[in-house]
Amino acid sequence: MDINASDATTLELHAAWVLVAAYILSLTYEVWRATAKAGTSRHDSMRAFVTQGVPLYLAAAVVIGLLFAGVSGAAWIGLVFSVLLILVSTLYYNPTVLMERQPRMVDWVEDIAYTGLHFVAAALLAYEVAGRALGTG
Repeated sequence: MDINASDATTLELHAAWVLVAAYILSLTYEVWRATAKAGTSRHDSMRAFVTQGVPLYLAAAVVIGLLFAGVSGAAWIGLVFSVLLILVSTLYYNPTVLMERQPRMVDWVEDIAYTGLHFVAAALLAYEVAGRALGTG
């Protein structure tokens, strides 16, 4: 793998920043659920946060780092990562975890925003792997 920060494309950099926003939102939300909403569901505790959340945030940090560094293949890795997280969010988190959490408006907004940011990152990275650019006109 070739690591050279100047090799990161505009699309990779934009996707990386979108993922940064997604994971700042997610981290803030999950810490809030683990503290202020502790005990609401089996997913709302510091133990659940550490065992389930931390590995996800570490994986996200690696993917984001690869995108910022312009590592060869980072766009593919980021695309696969985002698509997998969209599928997990849609097929597992939303119907299972979110329902167990007795969701309120903040829970739905976070879920939609987090998943939506992954859709944006996936779209940017799909353009990148297809060799396309976002034109100016």
